Amino acid sequence: MLEASQLECVRGDRRLFAGVSFRLEGGELLNLQGKNGAGKTSLLRMLVGLAQPVAGEITWRGEPIRKLAEDYRAELCYMGHHNAIKEELTPLENLLASARLAGEPLSEEQALEALYAVGLAGREDLQAKYLSQGQKRRVALARLIHERRALWVLDEPFVALDVAAVDMVAGLIGAHLQRGGLAVMTTHQAVTIPAGNLREYRLGA
Repeated sequence: MLEASQLECVRGDRRLFAGVSFRLEGGELLNLQGKNGAGKTSLLRMLVGLAQPVAGEITWRGEPIRKLAEDYRAELCYMGHHNAIKEELTPLENLLASARLAGEPLSEEQALEALYAVGLAGREDLQAKYLSQGQKRRVALARLIHERRALWVLDEPFVALDVAAVDMVAGLIGAHLQRGGLAVMTTHQAVTIPAGNLREYRLGA
């Protein structure tokens, strides 16, 4: 369903990678590996259409993503290294706003359920600027509780999480794969995903 063919990335006068190719189908997770500066985040940004490769092509269901545009983004859940939450909004407001922007139906009851599931009970009405970094990350990850889009692209989803939260997020990713979804992620942590066909691709090898 998702295929990258001979991708090349250049930043300034430095080539980060070239010849990157892979194919990912339903139920598969691709874990991108590589040293800092190898281009993992740059590759993720290409996969979601936020950056263009110098060479190569990315296709979704056999069609180039640059042509699919909004149709592709409608099937995509992207979580970058930054949490992408509004500091002046509460966790509840952030979650509801994120769902509306994505065109996803999410009731207040469902949003509260998600926040409680990630350990934010009692903080749902506190402005995000007063939360710890780990709690802010949990607000961002709460989106995954009710997320049903086909492709998840996750940049370091386990950063600033304790062991219990890491296990919970790994379980969400596993459930997504069991439903036939696809995922691409980067992580520096050794995490066991409880389902799906897990593969690795190392940049700079």
